[in-house]
Order: sequence, then structure tokens, then C-alpha cells
Amino acid sequence: MPIDTTAGVARAGADTFSWERVVLDDPGPGEVLVRLVATGVCHTDLSVLAGRLPTPLPAVLGHEGAGVVEAVGEAVSTTQPGDRVVLSFTSCGACPRCRTGRPTQCPTYFPRNFGAARPDGSTPIRDHAGTSIGGLFFGQSSLAYYAVVSEQSVVPVAVRDNDELAMFAPIGCGIQTGAGAVLNLLEPEPGSRIAVFGAGAVGLSAVMAATLSGTADIVAVDRVESRLELARELGATATARSVEGLHDLDYVIETTGVPELLERGLEAVRPGGTVAIVGAPPAGTRIGVDVNAMIDGRTLLGVTEGGSDRTTFIPALIDLYRAGRLPIDRLVRFYAPSELDRAVADARSGITIKPVIRFEAS
Repeated sequence: MPIDTTAGVARAGADTFSWERVVLDDPGPGEVLVRLVATGVCHTDLSVLAGRLPTPLPAVLGHEGAGVVEAVGEAVSTTQPGDRVVLSFTSCGACPRCRTGRPTQCPTYFPRNFGAARPDGSTPIRDHAGTSIGGLFFGQSSLAYYAVVSEQSVVPVAVRDNDELAMFAPIGCGIQTGAGAVLNLLEPEPGSRIAVFGAGAVGLSAVMAATLSGTADIVAVDRVESRLELARELGATATARSVEGLHDLDYVIETTGVPELLERGLEAVRPGGTVAIVGAPPAGTRIGVDVNAMIDGRTLLGVTEGGSDRTTFIPALIDLYRAGRLPIDRLVRFYAPSELDRAVADARSGITIKPVIRFEAS
């Protein structure tokens, strides 16, 4: 039967999310009911709240969830009640790209993840007056105590306890995006030179992944000195507060979403070099490209969720963490639900690399 629960609702014109009582339907075919243990606060959530990305509001956001499966809908075969799971993006699961380990290239990726609704336009969330509220954002809408989740978003994981599970929540988006850009897509050769523009959760995950690839020079660029210090501790061989002076790079990973930095990245890579577009600027943003400068083999590469096959890549990242090779705990700070506004403010200011709302304390 439907659940009366609390969720963080994003409303148009609001500066933050509001905890509201909502009614959550039973999971439908291909859906799973998850009790959340933790959810990361991602800049994509904040961009939607600010109206920079085209998700209709009001909606429950959150797309870095981790929790425990409570119930499954019809035809669900990949998980069962009691499973501990990390939640990630969704896709159709049936097209040739989904079937061959390329779900980020699913033709329905954007409407399924940003539409805050099922493909038929319905949503599993409503307020107590019966008015629909957007749900299934990135297949999960996990800024809530309970969520109805797409089966495609669910990755069962083996964990010691809920403390460890909570630590893994941001792997579902930010960490797999940065690490995947390096390990899945760029695959830098040993001895290559890479610069990461932006030392937030995505950028620092890319720095950590670059150290695993034997990259000779890893330059982290950010305006916040504390982030640059952490980048050095995580493996950056150099840091800078500006992109000026960078040149002859093999790779640039642009995580900030600032169009001018993307253009500058193309100028900073060598002939044959690659610039990875990771940061998401406002919808409709365009950049200027000197076509003749691209003829020598420079590549502009779009990156979504690190090009990950989430069902195999998320467990691989967890293994790297446990082996001490991907210290994601250095990025995470936990907040109680009552501290949601503070978590949002700390994410915006850069005080906290990756705020994570902890619903269930140990």
C-alpha cells in the first residue's frame, strides 16, 4: 500500500529544498522500493533547482542514493528485498547500447533521467492534496527517506554495514563520473600529461583515477586553496589557480561547466589531444571553436556518468576504495536531514567537497 514519507522537494524559485510530507505509490513493473540510508548532494541537483537544467518542478531530486530494498514490483529480477544497493542513473535496459554495456548512450537517457517521470508521464509521488510531484529523477529521486526507483538504477553491493553503504552513496554519480572519464573513456597512456579543471568531487575523483593510470603529470586547477591542497594529497603533481600558462597537454577534463574554460582547454591540448566535457552549463550553452585548430586531431569528447556500465563499474570502484587506491572518504562529509540547508550552502561555497545526507545513523 502507498507510503506516507518525507522527501526533499525542489520548487521553482526556491533557494533550497524543503522537507515535505508526501505519498509514495507502491513500486510498479520494473520498479523497486528503497529505504534510503544516505544520499549525496550533487551540483546537478542544485542546477535543476536554479532552473539551469530542464527538469520540470516541483520534483523530488537526489541521484546519489544508497539504501536497502524493501519491496520489488512486477518483473524485477536483479534485486530482492533486503539487498543493500547503490543507486545510479537509469536507461531503457533494452536497446543495443544498453545491452552492450553502453547505457550512458541510451537514446532515452536524457528524458528518463531529467524528466522526473516515467516514460508514460506518470510519477509515483504526490502531495497530500493529491497533486503529482516529479519523481524518478535519474531513476531514483533519492533525497527522501523512501524512494520508488527504476530497476535499471539499482546496483546491489556487498557491504559490511550501513556506515560503509552510506560512504558509497556518491559513487552512483559524482565519483563514477570523474573516475570513469579517466578509466573508461580517456584511458591515458603512462607518462601522459593531464589537467583537471575544477577540484570538486568529480574533478578530484578524476585526479585519483589518473594516479591509477600511471599518468606522469596531473595538474589540478581550482580557485579554492583547500581543494588544491587536497588534490596534491590525492596525487596531483601540480596545482594552479588559473588555466593560464597550461599548454601541450595530452588531456583536459573540464568539470566546472564554465564555457570559457572549455574553450581554453582546446587551446591547451597538443595536436591529437582530447578535452573531455564533464561539467554541465545551463541548457542551450554554446562555445566557439576554431575549426582549423581541430584539424590536427584535437578531440572534444562529451562525457555522461563517466561512460560507465554502472552494474560493473560501481563494484569495481568499491574494490579500489577497499584496496586503499581510491580514498573517496577524503571527499565526504555527512549531514543530518535537519542540516539539509547547511549541506546545500556548503556545496555551493565549496566548503564541503561532497555533502551526504545521512538518513539512518549507526
